[in-house]
Amino acid sequence: MKFAIVGAGAIGAYVGAALARGGADVTLIARGEHLRAMQERGVRVLSPRGDFEAHPAATGDVAAIADAEVVFVGLKAYSLPELAPQIGSNLRAGGTVIAAQNGIPWWYFQSEGGQFDGAVVESVDPGGVVSRSIPPEAVVGCVVYCATELAAPGVIRHLEGTRFTIGEPSGSESDRCRAISEAFRAGGLKAPISARVRDEIWLKLIGNAAFNPLSVLTGATLAQLGQLPEMREVLRGMLEEGAAVAEALGATLSVSIERRLEGGFAVGEHKSSMLQDFEAGKPLEIECMTGAIIELADKVGVEVPRLRVVDAAVRVAQRQAGRST
Repeated sequence: MKFAIVGAGAIGAYVGAALARGGADVTLIARGEHLRAMQERGVRVLSPRGDFEAHPAATGDVAAIADAEVVFVGLKAYSLPELAPQIGSNLRAGGTVIAAQNGIPWWYFQSEGGQFDGAVVESVDPGGVVSRSIPPEAVVGCVVYCATELAAPGVIRHLEGTRFTIGEPSGSESDRCRAISEAFRAGGLKAPISARVRDEIWLKLIGNAAFNPLSVLTGATLAQLGQLPEMREVLRGMLEEGAAVAEALGATLSVSIERRLEGGFAVGEHKSSMLQDFEAGKPLEIECMTGAIIELADKVGVEVPRLRVVDAAVRVAQRQAGRST
């Protein structure tokens, strides 16, 4: 099976290296020193599950996706609108796009079947540019349960998790999902297929939309956020608000709020990805998390006062740090 990884950063290069190790034909698309290192030396993965190296093709040209059966998009959500037209114009007929972004994906209401079927989520798809560029029938949803970091150009440190839940937005079974799942398994990853992938999106999102922005505002690790009872109550309230929006849209959460809360604290003395981005001077994934939840809350008439306050506070922190919101 031929894969192209658009945005072969920490997650994308890890996925690409694992797929190549499993026998897939993989092309990594990246830029800068990281790209040059992968072209010269391949990808080296440092992992508690065992270190390994892979040597897939690597390029900076998005047009390289033209031969791929499956395009795994590992871009940050805020980067996708700019590149979506290139992805769409180079995608082969019948090609598949695995959408691996955090938060609410642009395709959320595609094949959804409810009252908002076909609606555009402006927070993540301003003006509908992504929806127009990438055919709905190409999309396979994906929820990433994996933590990696770029240790050095061409070197990925895998911290935890190997699960990439996938599913058709329509909830149907498909041969392509089965083939993708098998390719992931061959590379040592888990890719269970869900008939209700939106439920998985919300289960991850309600935690991320609470823990991530509050970690930016406090500078605290996930464990430290749980040490103050008052902060635990704030986090619980934010999770409850997110869950109320999810349920109003027909999603079912398989884990209780309390368990999701404790699961976040249990990650330990680890800085959230958003805090790491903030400290590194990178843009933050606000729009796809709190921004999107607030947009959807307005659609369904659910009050989310805590999420609104935290969203606004993080935007001010980002602006004060001299970065675009």
